Amino acid sequence: MNLNEKLSILEAVLFACGEPMESNKLAEVCKVTVDIIADLIKILNDRYDTNKSALQVMKLGGYYQLCTRKEFAGYIKTILESKRSTPLSNAALEALTIVAYNQPVTKSFVENIRGVDSSSIVNSLVEKELLMESGRLDVPGKPVLFKTTNTFLRCFGLNSLDDLPPLHDDYEDKPLFKGNNVLLKDSE
Repeated sequence: MNLNEKLSILEAVLFACGEPMESNKLAEVCKVTVDIIADLIKILNDRYDTNKSALQVMKLGGYYQLCTRKEFAGYIKTILESKRSTPLSNAALEALTIVAYNQPVTKSFVENIRGVDSSSIVNSLVEKELLMESGRLDVPGKPVLFKTTNTFLRCFGLNSLDDLPPLHDDYEDKPLFKGNNVLLKDSE
């Protein structure tokens, strides 16, 4: 494997992980010694500097992470804030409603009620800080439980969950969630 291949592998791994990576893991993937990783990082950073790239590899203790340079922080903040403030889709509102009335719940609970994969929607609601993790369900696999946040209350003008409007009469006697036993809607 030549130098350019090693640099490409290193760059791809750092980009794909998005988190700080240990030197020894990077060395293992690039099939080099840990000592060589520091040299490869220097070459990669020199290339970024030469090309006036917005990227750089930072050393964080014994870890390395691909990051953007400080001077681009304002642009990144602007785009991330606009992403967070986009209106909620009907699907997101539906998932949020399911969680609000039945919390804490798992993603699979939301999916069972909605009838479609809801992972990306729940993740988006967590990213927007409308939902948060609230522990794990004590069953095999220990799925994550989600609940609404104070941001949810503030955005919807609620003082507490008690201020949620009552469910339609057809559903009041049919709990969707009771304790740790998931109860699906009866088919009518």
